[in-house]
Amino acid sequence: MKAIETKLKGCYILEPSKFGDSRGYFFESFNEKTFNTLTNANTHFVQDNQSFSTKGVLRGLHAQAGEFAQAKLVRVLQGKVIDVAVDVRPQSPTFGEHVAVELSAENNQQLFIPRGFLHGFIVLSETATFFYKCDNFYNKESECGISPLDQDLAIDWQLPIGELLLSEKDREAPSFKDLFVLKN
Repeated sequence: MKAIETKLKGCYILEPSKFGDSRGYFFESFNEKTFNTLTNANTHFVQDNQSFSTKGVLRGLHAQAGEFAQAKLVRVLQGKVIDVAVDVRPQSPTFGEHVAVELSAENNQQLFIPRGFLHGFIVLSETATFFYKCDNFYNKESECGISPLDQDLAIDWQLPIGELLLSEKDREAPSFKDLFVLKN
């Protein structure tokens, strides 16, 4: 496995070593020892989640706050998405910046998103099965998020706005400035 740090410190793209022959392929998708060595994260995942979505579904930008903050290791089992992490660590030199990474069943890449980031993704294929590990248990009262269409963040979701399918919660989410800049 290879780890490539993005412009956001602590946020990594992970590329597996894939071994194939005429019968198919094999790769190790996760090994805690290898993962922690490559990322220097010392992360222990406690919960796995999976979602299925259709083209245009935009989920995010979400996080959990305080003691329930979560680091995530995300990947796509079927289909293709653009996965986005936004740095909301107040003391970070990249506060308010984001990375967008194409994750697909074909490239088998994963994105490690440490605590202190918002996360979201959009489905670019007809359908996608999205899988992620979390290092802390879900706590509804700790949820927070911002609008994935926030103009200050200017995230390129790669589909026309008329094709985006958002939940009511995400459509009504506050702006980045309202949730983070004005409070810090």
